[in-house]
This record gives sequence, structure tokens and C-alpha cells, in this order.
Amino acid sequence: MTTRNLEKMASIDAQLRLLAPGKVSEDDKLIEYDALLCDRFLDILQDLHGEDLRETVQDCYELSAEYEGEQDPKKLEELGNVLTSLDPGDSIVVAKSFSHMLNLANLAEEVQIAYRRRIKLKKGDFADENSATTESDIEETIKRLVVQLKKSPQEVFDALKNQTVDLVLTAHPTQSVRRSLLQKHARIRNCLTQLYAKDITPDDKQELDEALQREIQAAFRTDEIRRTPPTPQDEMRAGMSYFHETIWKGVPKFLRRVDTALKNIGIDDRVPYNAPLIQFSSWMGGDRDGNPRVTPEVTRDVCLLARMMAANLYFSQIEDLMFELSMWRCNDELRARADELHRNSKKDAKHFIEFWKQIPPNEPYRVILGDVRDKLYNTRERARHLLSNGVSDIPEDTTFTNVEQFLEPLELCYRSLCSCGDRPIADGSLLDFLRQVSTFGLSLVRLDIRQESDRHTDVMDAITKHLDIGSYREWPEERRQEWLLSELSGKRPLFGPDLPKTEEISDVLETFNVISELPSDNFGAYIISMATSPSDVLAVELLQRECHVREPLRVVPLFEKLADLEAAPAAVARLFSIDWYRNRINGKQEVMIGYSDSGKDAGRLSAAWQLYKAQEELIKVAKQFGVKLTMFHGRGGTVGRGGGPTHLAILSQPPDTIHGSLRVTVQGEVIEQSFGEEHLCFRTLQRFTAATLEHGMHPPVSPKPEWRALMDEMAVIATKEYRSIVFQEPRFVEYFRLATPELEYGRMNIGSRPSKRKPSGGIESLRAIPWIFAWTQTRFHLPVWLGFGAAFKHVIEKDVKNLHMLQEMYYQWPFFRVTIDLVEMVFAKGDPRIAALYDKLLVSEDLWSFGERLRAMYEETKRLLLQVARHKELLEGDPYLRQRLRLRDSYTTTLNVCQAYTLKRIRDPNYHVKVRPHLSKEYMESTKKPAAELVKLNPTSEYAPGLEDTLILTMKGIAAGMQNTG
Repeated sequence: MTTRNLEKMASIDAQLRLLAPGKVSEDDKLIEYDALLCDRFLDILQDLHGEDLRETVQDCYELSAEYEGEQDPKKLEELGNVLTSLDPGDSIVVAKSFSHMLNLANLAEEVQIAYRRRIKLKKGDFADENSATTESDIEETIKRLVVQLKKSPQEVFDALKNQTVDLVLTAHPTQSVRRSLLQKHARIRNCLTQLYAKDITPDDKQELDEALQREIQAAFRTDEIRRTPPTPQDEMRAGMSYFHETIWKGVPKFLRRVDTALKNIGIDDRVPYNAPLIQFSSWMGGDRDGNPRVTPEVTRDVCLLARMMAANLYFSQIEDLMFELSMWRCNDELRARADELHRNSKKDAKHFIEFWKQIPPNEPYRVILGDVRDKLYNTRERARHLLSNGVSDIPEDTTFTNVEQFLEPLELCYRSLCSCGDRPIADGSLLDFLRQVSTFGLSLVRLDIRQESDRHTDVMDAITKHLDIGSYREWPEERRQEWLLSELSGKRPLFGPDLPKTEEISDVLETFNVISELPSDNFGAYIISMATSPSDVLAVELLQRECHVREPLRVVPLFEKLADLEAAPAAVARLFSIDWYRNRINGKQEVMIGYSDSGKDAGRLSAAWQLYKAQEELIKVAKQFGVKLTMFHGRGGTVGRGGGPTHLAILSQPPDTIHGSLRVTVQGEVIEQSFGEEHLCFRTLQRFTAATLEHGMHPPVSPKPEWRALMDEMAVIATKEYRSIVFQEPRFVEYFRLATPELEYGRMNIGSRPSKRKPSGGIESLRAIPWIFAWTQTRFHLPVWLGFGAAFKHVIEKDVKNLHMLQEMYYQWPFFRVTIDLVEMVFAKGDPRIAALYDKLLVSEDLWSFGERLRAMYEETKRLLLQVARHKELLEGDPYLRQRLRLRDSYTTTLNVCQAYTLKRIRDPNYHVKVRPHLSKEYMESTKKPAAELVKLNPTSEYAPGLEDTLILTMKGIAAGMQNTG
């Protein structure tokens, strides 16, 4: 390592030790990991771009580190002077370098977390109640339920085998890192882990070090920027790649660990292969709410693509299973089936020569599985033909058309092995395969369809007008319900091909036609966003019938905004009071609650509390009508959109609201964090399963009446404060768009969906993702904390005893504790001085006082939050997290300064006029500097050369530093 790097890393080390004296373990490896990766990268940077650029990068880092240590805003100006002195090519390299170093720091962090977890496992130490990231694995949870909470082993087993966690992968555009880079990052992480293995030889170390340098250079040389937005099909392929890489094999591996955990408490039985412990669904290609690019054709394509992928995954494993099951003993049932297949195969000589002749008659299991293999091949090829040509010459009866057909021969093999004394063999690869079939089916994932309620109203309005019975849109709710129920009870068709249709109406109807044409196991729920009344649900039921959907999808109303959440229990009660509907649902209903728009509508405190109360009331309504209710949680990746540690989010839900059945969205960058590696996949499945089990068998405490009253009072104040700033302050929209990169967000091309529901409009039309993203970039995080300070201040000034009550709530009520801890974590990532720099450079002077007012509110909120938590400083109870955040700060600060100055140039039309002649095509081609090549990557930008790429790289880097985007 160079002297300069040694000095730099020593400085970081010293800072981190000062931040958490005596708390961070001496065997912590984070500093060492980060120093190694950074040193390797700087050497590569020097080889590629010269010593001057390396020196510039190190100078920028050192200025950032000095700012973080001294908190002197003048250091930011010095840093800005260095960055603005660079030519466009060098500016791109510096931004790319810091973005790359932040990704490397995150990889060092992941390896360190894995290292700490191994240490804990060896010591048997899982409980760290003060940590915001406390979690239990499935074995420890099961032991605690039996030993500490006195549950019987049989009770635990019964609860576990009957519970369901459905993880719904969405294509919401929150993953800012390209998939090709994520794969390179995974290889860097693996190299780093192996380099620090105890049994590594000198030769191994040298080879791994060379591999590490290769991967770091390959990642740096890969263009981070998506040059075109992905299509919904692209998003689906990217999402499905996680199944191929980790989830497919991760599920049976995890279920084996559950079996082991049960055995350790005295349960000899395994979890049944068809127990619905883990399920997967998707919105990729089905979520059309505000996304005009998700068409009926897209929905059809992604269903066929998923079916093809599933068949291919099974086909790639079936021969291994055939190789393993070479035994000759079998029961009479299997022998008869094998003999029948042999006889039938001889009728087709070609078929017999190609395959059946290869299987000796004394290997009956291979005969059965050979037939399965043939049908899997046909299933895959038929899906491929339909996807590419729309037709296939492979007869449908030679394929698997439902999962029961697929399971039947596998179950036959399992029964036969067990009856012949070969249960240990049956419980090997065959059991894993059965569990995969039960989990993934023939469709890999079930596709949810999501559409806005207004679009269904448009269709109904067109129908009623065509029938000359009036305007459905203008009818009151009672008349809508009466008409819908009369049609649902009758048999006449409502419309024919002569129905006048707009493009939007055709899209809705064609979507239902696609649902009716494809196998029913392709689909999960039909979700209605902006649902407010029973007619919204009944309209979808009627459209399913009219479009001949043979097995209607379950219809799920989505309640998101504050008023909708408040009205949701009454709306669901009205729905359940309809006899026709109660008969239709057969005692089961799903309701989705949204975290994103509720937070955007009223602020995080009010939204979190209303979500909590709405769930309680919805469960009461369901019990009243004898309906089992499943809550579907539409959580995003960030705190502002309901994010945070999974296990804590589940354990802080109201009692009785999960009850062994949970659906939850897994979005954007959270997909990579959850399933990007085998160990991450395993940990994710453990977290969801363990927390769901614990919540059901050991529910959290209910809030005391006085806690509820205080929360109600604070929510009113928080909502008032939030809305007075965001929706009622006339200067806010102008300030927001000047002080953040919201207007430039769309250039990142990180999703297929537009950033706005409507092209025009203010904050109300902006989607929750770019709303959160913009504030995260400036490290101000306004949507998360705005409202908390006013609420705390109000109740504490009203009665000092309320402070003691808030502190009691923090230590005794999981919901309140989690809410406060997550906001505290966001403050630890924030920096109002950085936000002030954006104001100074980008905001007009007449709005400076408004920005200063917001920053004063930020500081007061932080002070009150620490008071409620009884913390002297942020993240006092989690020194490991605080250390990791401090390590990233200096990298992130450089990118923030670079972004602010780049935005200033982008928004200054005079700058473009001045620099374009100098940076002409001839100039770029004649210059000898390697960095200039990067400017050519985006020659079509409307900005001056280099600015757009520099901006996007800073956005991606800051997102990596915050570990949040949307």
C-alpha cells in the first residue's frame, strides 16, 4: 500500500475509533477490507488515467474527510473549486471513481457483516437488543419459542407448516445499479471473503489478489449508465435472473434448515413438501398503474417467458434426479406405471430408439422420470414457440398444463421409495425437487395484475352508455352496487364487439382477455389501486366474468392515501355485507395497504400510525364476518416508503394482523440486497419465516390507551405540519425543484415507468419514488422526518409528563421503537450543511430563508428525537452501523459537491453557450487525454459535453452511499 493511502486509511481508522470508542470490536475487519479495495482501485486508476487523476481523487477524498471531521462548510467550497477546475472528461472519471469506491465500500461492509455473523454463530450469541438490525435465524427463533416462551414442539410445528409468506417482486424503478455491475460486485465480494480465509495458501492468495484486481478493473470499465430505459420485459428478465442464480436452489436449502431446526426440538417429521411456507409472486409486466408501457401483449409475453424459464430450470435438474434414482425395488403401483410407459413407447419406434431403449427395464424410477423429462421438454418448447410465433405445433396434451400433473409422477416415486424402505433416499434430491415444484409451480412466479380503479369505471361507463341506461360514472355508490350485483347474478352478456372503445378501454378489456387465454396458474391477485368502495371490487369481478376468465383472480383493494386508509374498514365491512360477494370469496380476503403514497400524502409519522390502526380495524371487521384476512404490505426500500429491517417491520405489526399469512413487496435495490447472493437469499427466507412465526406465536404488546391517545394527538399535528409545508406553502414546489435533482431524475433510465402519473401537475402527481429519491440525493430526507418535530414539541410543551410517556413508549412498544429508530438512522445518513450547499448554488436568493427554516426544523426534530430515545448522539445503540455510515461519508460528500456544481452548470444556459465551441467534436477527437473518451459515450446529450454523465454518476454514487434510492 502506498504511503499516502496508509496515511489516508489511518485517518479514517482514527475517526471511526473516536466515533465509537470502546464499542467497536478490535477484531472488526471493515477498515482493513476497505483499505485493501481502495488501494487496489487507486492503482488501477493510475494505470488507466495517470498519476494526476489519482492525485486529484485522493485530494478530493482528503478534503471531504477534513470536512467530515471539522464540519466546516469552507471545505465544501474548496472541494468545489477542485471539481470545477476539471475538464469534462476528468470530471466523469472523478465522479465514476467515487461512485465505484462507494460500491467497493459497500462490498467491504457486506463481507464484514458476514464475518461478524460467523463470529456470533460460533459464540452462540444472537441477542443484541439495542441494535437496530437485531434478527433471529429460524433455529434460534424455534428454540426460543419452546424454551423461553413454553410453546410445545408440536404447536411450533403445526404453526410453521401452515403459515405462508408470499414475497412479491416488483419492477418499481429503484435499482440504480446495472445488473452486469451487480454480478461483478458479487465476484469482488467473493474474492475478498476468500482472501481472508484462515486456510489460504500463499499461491491461493496471489491468484485471488490478481482476480480481485481484474474484477475491480472490469467493474470500473463497465459503463454504469443505462443509455436507454428498460422495457417491462427487460425488467422481468432481470427479476427472474435471481431465481436462476439464487432463489431456485435457495428454497430447498432453506427448508432443509427448517427440518434441522425442528429435529433439534424433538420433531422427527419434516415440513411437508406441499406446505406453503414460501411463495413468490411478481408485478413485473402486470403492474399497469400509470405505466403505459405495460400492455396486454407485455403481460402475455412475461407469462410465457416465466413458464419457459420454469420448465427449463426443471429440465436442467431432471437428469440429475434420474441418475440418482437408479434403484430397482419399487411398489406395485410404480411398477405397473413403468411397464405401461414401456409398452406405449414401443408403439412409437423413433421415440423408443431415441430414449426408452437407453433405460434398462429394471430401473423403473428412471422410466417414470424419463416421461417427466419428455413432458418438461415439450412444455418448455411450446412456451418458446408461443412466445416467439404466437403458435406451436407441439400438442398441448404432450406437455404439463397444471402443477398437479407434474407432481403426480414425482409423488408416485416418493411413495414407492418410502414403502420399500428407502425413505432416506426419498428425502434427498427427490424431496428437494418436490418442494421446488410446490413452490414455483409451472409458472415460476404468479403474476399480479394492478390497475387503477378509474380505468374500470371508464369501462363500466362506456357499457352503461352503450346500453342506454345512463352514466355509470355519475351514479351514486348504491346504484352502482345494485346494477353490478344484478349483472353478476344474471347470465346475459353485457357487450359485444360493437362497444365503442377508447384506447384505454381496449387496453383494460384486452388485459382481461389475456388472463382468460393463459393458464390460470400464471396469475395471482388482481389489485385495484385507488380503491375506495365496494363497487370498485364488484366491477372487476364483473369484467372477469364478461371476459370469460375461467378461474377468476382474487380481487384485492389497495388503500394507500390517509383518507382511504381511514375509510378502508368501513368500505370492507360494506363489501362483506353483500351476500353474493361473501359466497364468492369462500371465507378469504386479501387487502393491500400502501406505504409509499400514504407517507407522501401525510408524512411518515401519521402514515405509520394510520397504517397500524387501519390494520387493527380491518382485522376486527374480518372477524366480525368470519373472514380470514391476509394483509398485503406494499413496502418500499427506503424508510420514507415503509422500508427498514424486515424482521423488525414484521414484529412491530399489530397483534393478530399477520396470523401466519403475510404478503409483502420486495422492490428495487431491496431485491439485490435480499437475493443477490446465496447467503443473502438464505438470510432473507430466514428473516421472513422466523419473524412471521414469532409474531403469530408471541404477538407484540398492544398499545396502552394513553399511548394511543398521544399518538392520535401527535398524528394530527404531524399531518398539519407536513401538509402546511408540502402542499400549502406556495414556494415549496419551486424550492423542491430547484434544491434537488428531481427534474433530472428521469435521465437515469432506471425503470420503465414514468416518474409522474400525469405529465403535468405538482407534488401530488409525482410518484413516491422520485419524491423520496430527490431528497435522499441532497441528504436532507425531508419526507421521512417532516412532522415528527412539530408533534413532539406540541405534546411535550403541553405537558412535560408526555416526554416520560414517549420514552416509555420507546422502550416498551415495538411499533413506536421501530418508527423512531428508523428515523434516527435516516438522520445519521443526513447532513443539512450539504443541503445548504445545494441551496446556495441552485436556489434563488428569495428562497434561501425558506431553506434555512427547513434546516432549523431538521435540527430541532433531531434534538427532540434523541430526547425521546434517551440518546446523547445518533445511533448510540448501534456502533457498528454508525461506523459503516461514517466510512461512506467522505466518499458521498465528494459526490454531493460534484452533483451540486454540475447541476448549477446544467441549469445555467450561459454555461452551455460558453463551453460548446471549446468542446467541439474536433477537440474531443484531437485530445490525447484518455478521460476524453468517456465524454463520447453520450454524444446526444442536450447538455454541454460530459455534464449529463457526470450528473448521473453522482446520482448513482450517492444512492450507493445512502444505500437507498426510492
